[in-house]
Parts: sequence; C-alpha cells; structure tokens
Amino acid sequence: MSNILELLQGVEVELKALGEVVKTQRGRRLVKSQLEESGNYAVYQNCMTPLGYYHESNVKSDTAFIISAGAAGEIGYSDVDFWAADDVYFFITPNEIKSKFLYHFLLTQQTQISAQVRRASIPRLSKTVVEKLKIPIPCPENPQKSLEIQAEIVRILDNLTELTAELTAELTARKKQYNYYRDQLLSFEEGEVEWKTLGEVCEIGDGNHSSKYPRSDEMVDQGVPFIRGTNMVNGTISGQDMKFITPEKHQELRKGHLKAYDVLIANRGEIGKIAQVPKHFAGSNLNSQLAWLRADQEIILPRYLFYVLNATHVQSSISGEGGALQQLTIKNIKLIRIPIPLLSEQTRIVAIIDKFDALTNSLTEGLPREIALRQQQYEYYRDLLLSFPKPEQVSA
Repeated sequence: MSNILELLQGVEVELKALGEVVKTQRGRRLVKSQLEESGNYAVYQNCMTPLGYYHESNVKSDTAFIISAGAAGEIGYSDVDFWAADDVYFFITPNEIKSKFLYHFLLTQQTQISAQVRRASIPRLSKTVVEKLKIPIPCPENPQKSLEIQAEIVRILDNLTELTAELTAELTARKKQYNYYRDQLLSFEEGEVEWKTLGEVCEIGDGNHSSKYPRSDEMVDQGVPFIRGTNMVNGTISGQDMKFITPEKHQELRKGHLKAYDVLIANRGEIGKIAQVPKHFAGSNLNSQLAWLRADQEIILPRYLFYVLNATHVQSSISGEGGALQQLTIKNIKLIRIPIPLLSEQTRIVAIIDKFDALTNSLTEGLPREIALRQQQYEYYRDLLLSFPKPEQVSA
C-alpha cells in the first residue's frame, strides 16, 4: 500500500463539479406488465434489488448509478448491461474518467448525499445535488497518467471489496447448511409424532398495552432491561442499544415480566422473528410488539420450542393480519401447530442441534467480525486514496 501512497504523493489534483465532467441521465419507466421474472437484463427502479427483468437494456456495462426515489441515495455499479427505470440516475463518463473510479468516489460521498435526500412520503434525491459534488481528478493535464492512477486506485479498492464478498458468501453458506440440518431433524413423517398448538403446550402473553406503557421520557440509563425487537439478534437477546425502565415501572408492567429461557416472538414489525431469553436477562420486561412463550416442561423443552419455531416449515405457517400494519395476535399465536415428539426424543434433537449450532458458530463467529474489519479497511483506504494523501500520511 505504501507504493501507491508514494505514487500519489504530490500528484496534482483538480476538484471539479461532477456535472462538469460527467453526463447524468435519468432512466425510463417500464410498467409492471412489461417485466419478466427472469431475463437478460435486470431492471433497477427504486432500490438495489432488481424490480424484474426485461428483454432490452438502456445502460451499458461498466456504469455507476444512483437511486433517486424510494431508497434514494443508494449507489450502485454494474459490470453488465441493464435497464435503468425513471427512479435511477446513471452516469456516462468521458474517456478521461473511469466509471469504477467514479463509483468508489460516490461511496465516499454517501453521507453527504443521504443528508440531501428530501424525506417526504417518497424520499427523493435531486439531480442537482449529485451534479454539485466535487470529484478529484488526478493529473488533469496528463490524461494518460490520470487514467493510470485511477486504475491503480480501483484495483486496490476492488481487491478489498472482493475479500469482503468472499467472507460474506462463506457466512451465508454456513448459515444455509445449518438451517438445512435443523429442518431435517425437525421434520417428521405423517403420524410419526403428535402435533399440538402452542396454546396447548405453552403459557403465552405479551407486553403491556395500557396507559401505563412507558413513555420515552420514562426511560432511564440503568434499570430493568426493556426488550424490543431490535434487541433480538441471532436468536438471543443483545444488550446493544438496550432501553431501561425503573424497578417501579417494571412492577406496573407485570404482563411483560420475563423468565429465563422464555421464547420471544415478534407480533409486529418482523413478524415471526424468534429469540430465547438467556439467564442473565431473566427479570427483564418487553415492549408491546413482542410476545413471550413459556413452555410447559412436562410436554415440551424450552430449547426444543425455540428450535422448532425457527424451522422453515413452522415459520411458513406464521403470518399477520390487518392492513398496512400487520399484527400477529395472541389468539393466532396460540393456534400455531408444532410437532411434539416424546421428551426423550426432544432431548436427543436438541443435543444434536446444539452441537451443530456450536460448530457453526465456531466457524462463523469470527466471520462477521472479519467482515466488519474488512469493510472498515476498505473505507479507510477508499477515503485516503480518494482524498489523495498528504506528505505526512505517506511518511507515517
């Protein structure tokens, strides 16, 4: 890395408004009936997930683009031809500027771009905001040298992002493998086990909905944890960004008192999301968007309950009701049916999944941290290279 920093030391750089050097074009809308489920060309509309596919393209490969409505401000790059709809700005670069260089530069401006998004019913980003961004052009008087420097910066940054992508793919594969074996252990032939509703095997309740529900100004810095859906992380409870209530308020909200190994299920928001309460969060409380399930341990083990509720075939049976704000009612939670083998068989299944869970976590627990470190490394060098290092940075 020091070689590129030395290469960039003292390089003349000119800042130019993006609109002066790059042509910004808006895509063209396709109606829903024109879209296909699969095809030659992805169609980008209001986010980075393709809206569908189309038999034609209107943007060439090696092009940077930005979403202008919906997920306004998200930045993308495509190395294949695609179709840009009317909520997408795409950039036609002159010969003197590499598209991938432009893409990495735009990522350095992500915070500034997001701050300029108009937050109305549909978030929107003005073309003018983008065109006013100042892009650094190295060696503006020597186009060939400029392209060489841009290419080297792109090569370094692409190598860093490829490492992150490889680690992310490995993490995804491990999770997929774990889910497969868990589902296999929790699938039973017809008549092999008895099926019961959750209302038959659990005590079920939720957080308080009354006028006693804590206001934001009643939250305290220390006290009784007040668990929300955002605290349900990887099947357990995370203390990060935890809210707290006073012991007095906790006593007022008796419906939401939790015990160790209770299983939580989200009944609003991410409906069906599952977590188990670890021992050190016993005695906590929970908000009104979560429900708790307390296993009748003469029928079902708490850990088996946690695993079976995460099984794909059970998750597919969980759905909310209502309008825009879907809700999973306590009544409907009680009606969810799950397989109940003998306690001895539950014990065997839990032991196997626990071992596989431990093995999977031992293989993957380092991956999220490594991915985060790689992303930080990419952002550090991206910001350094695209601001062009000062002499003290090179010598450091």
